Amino acid sequence: MAMFAMAVPLLPGKTEQFQRFIGELKGARFAEFKASRKKLGVRERTFLQNTPHGDFVVVTLEGADPASAFGRFAEGNDAFTEWFAKQVKELHGFDVKAPPPGPLPSLVIDSEG
Repeated sequence: MAMFAMAVPLLPGKTEQFQRFIGELKGARFAEFKASRKKLGVRERTFLQNTPHGDFVVVTLEGADPASAFGRFAEGNDAFTEWFAKQVKELHGFDVKAPPPGPLPSLVIDSEG
């Protein structure tokens, strides 16, 4: 099992909107969220980190190849994926369907070796 983690800043003033978004994911859209991640072969866990420099969302994906799953998410064109991508753009200011160029986050240390 491998892990991928990414910290993404929330745009200023978007924390309450983010909490509503998470409420939808945990409520009315949970089955779609779970099915989406199962299709990608990952388990997603997301954390909200409040800091003096603004609020950040820390997303973790676990699975056989979570970095690849992150890239494959952009290929989805179903209603849930489109809705999710729209929410991410409003909350974070970037298009998850066209991630910025450059390397993905890399693991730098693991206490298990």
